[in-house]
Amino acid sequence: MNDAVLTETAASNRQTLRRLLVVALLMFGFGFALVPMYEKICEVTGARNVFLPDDVSTQNTQVDFSRKVSIEFDANVQRLEWTFKPVEPYLDVHPGEMTQVVYEIRNTLDRPVTGQAVPSYGPREAAQYFKKIECFCFQQQTLGPGEVRRLPVVFVVDPALPKSVNTITLSYTFFEVAGTRKNPG
Repeated sequence: MNDAVLTETAASNRQTLRRLLVVALLMFGFGFALVPMYEKICEVTGARNVFLPDDVSTQNTQVDFSRKVSIEFDANVQRLEWTFKPVEPYLDVHPGEMTQVVYEIRNTLDRPVTGQAVPSYGPREAAQYFKKIECFCFQQQTLGPGEVRRLPVVFVVDPALPKSVNTITLSYTFFEVAGTRKNPG
């Protein structure tokens, strides 16, 4: 090859490098610009108003202080070598009051395992009045060998719950997620 072709190739490579650097800088700048844009969109739409004060029950006018509902917590595993239990077996709550409970889960195997919790309610009609805000059942849980986790559930019992229902049982059953087991060999 002659020197003119090599010089032209080098110039073309430098120009391509400059363009790639400009694109990389623009992408980096766009990443930073997304944060204020996201904040503004959330502010305008009101989507950011999810933070609740520490003492919600004194500010929430929909809490029915005239009655309490006993919530019993149950935990089961189905063909899964985990131990799983609620930290507290029951709570008494006022309908409309935001409440948090914690379940403890332990993988007793020497390998990672992925599970999914499925909730059920007793009486069955209570399901429509039991509103989970945060729950480990919303996503799969992968625990390493011997790992222990405390998993929260944040919920509200709708004040429209019939007065005849005084006790609700929230039961979770953990199942191993199909396809996550590693076959030896």
